[in-house]
Amino acid sequence: MSGEPAGGQPHDSDEQKPSTTILAEQIEEGMNQLTRSVDGLFLSGLSAGLDIGFGPLLMVVLLTLVGDTWGEPATRILLANAYTVGFVFVILGRSELFTEHTTLAVLPVLDRRAALSDLGRVWGVVFTANVVGGALFAGLAVAAAPAFGIAELSAFTEIAKPLVDHGFLELLVGAILAGWLMGLLSWLVTAAQETTGRMLVVWIVTVTIGLAHLPHCIAGNVEVLAAVFAGGIDLAQYARFMTAATIGNVLGGTTFVALLKYGHVVRGGQ
Repeated sequence: MSGEPAGGQPHDSDEQKPSTTILAEQIEEGMNQLTRSVDGLFLSGLSAGLDIGFGPLLMVVLLTLVGDTWGEPATRILLANAYTVGFVFVILGRSELFTEHTTLAVLPVLDRRAALSDLGRVWGVVFTANVVGGALFAGLAVAAAPAFGIAELSAFTEIAKPLVDHGFLELLVGAILAGWLMGLLSWLVTAAQETTGRMLVVWIVTVTIGLAHLPHCIAGNVEVLAAVFAGGIDLAQYARFMTAATIGNVLGGTTFVALLKYGHVVRGGQ
């Protein structure tokens, strides 16, 4: 066989992947994660937790530089674009990010190729590693940024305040939307053919999360914990945020992406 499609026309490298191919690749990637060793998962998750902190750090630096001189709309757009930097580092660097696993690691379980215990192991290890990495980064950022004169201590609190000034239910709903978007991000990155397309997908999805300031349990962990270290937010507020953000992100990624995408591809007869 020549590998050409029916009709003898050459294959177009820019042709969109069919949904069956995307699902198969997602399941295969999920299986690779489910079968990784605990230490490998933890180190990759730790790297992701550290790397994602560069987004919040850049937000704090830019907020210190700009202050209120640009006005609120322009400043929010600027900070939302800065927010994407950490996600680009993590996702293109192929580190293990918990909010991607809320979709990826579920798919092999739905396909009956893995057990719920496997899913629980991956979620537990990656989430713990992401949070530990984020905590380390938050501590370093609060210690170093004001000392080097690149950010004011108050900027850490100003960035985090919108994330904790909501009630639990509002945080939960916002986190569901963020988890939904992160699940879509995982699906769309797999669908993208080249690195440029993947970068564009990462930017579109994460700038949306940043503009809406939706609760993301890993990036938000860095933002809110840095404000705790800076003395602007207490541990009770941090705990409430992390509880709502984690539950909501899991619900959004599993319900609105993993279950629906798997269902429409498999039950659709494809």
